[in-house]
Amino acid sequence: MSVHYVIDKERKLVITIASGRVTFAEMKAHQDQLERDPDFRPEFNQLGDGAAVTEVDISADEVRELVGHKVFAQTSRRAWVAPAPAVYGMSRLVSTYQEMLKARSTISVFYDFPSALKWLGLEALPEAIRPTAEAKKAQVDSPRVGKALSA
Repeated sequence: MSVHYVIDKERKLVITIASGRVTFAEMKAHQDQLERDPDFRPEFNQLGDGAAVTEVDISADEVRELVGHKVFAQTSRRAWVAPAPAVYGMSRLVSTYQEMLKARSTISVFYDFPSALKWLGLEALPEAIRPTAEAKKAQVDSPRVGKALSA
C-alpha cells in the first residue's frame, strides 16, 4: 500500500504519507482506517506528504466520492504538499471540490513543506515524515506507521 499515516496526538495532527502510484482504493482505505483508529479525532489537522507520489490514478468522480465522505471536522486545516505538477493539480481538484462543500474542512495545497507548515502553524517538520521529505524516498519504512505517537 502506498498510503500510510501517523497520528501525532501531541500536535493533534494526522500525517498522511503517500508514495508511488496512488489509487482511489488506497485513499478510500486510508479514510476508513482513520475513522476506525481509536487515536483519531475528526478535529485534528492533517499534513499530507505527496513528495514521493509518482502517479495519481483517481478519476474526478472518485475525487468527488472521497471528498463527500466526511472524515475531518469543518474546523480542521489540511495541508497537502505536492511538488510534482501533476500531483499538485490533482490535489487542487480535491481542494476545489472541498471548497464547494462548504461544510467540509479546509484543504490547501503547497509545493513545499515550509509553506504548508507555516499555514498549519507548525514550526518544524514532524519527525514522522522527515525521512520522506528530506530523502524523497519512494517508500516509508517506519514501525510507527498507522499508530499513534505518544504524547
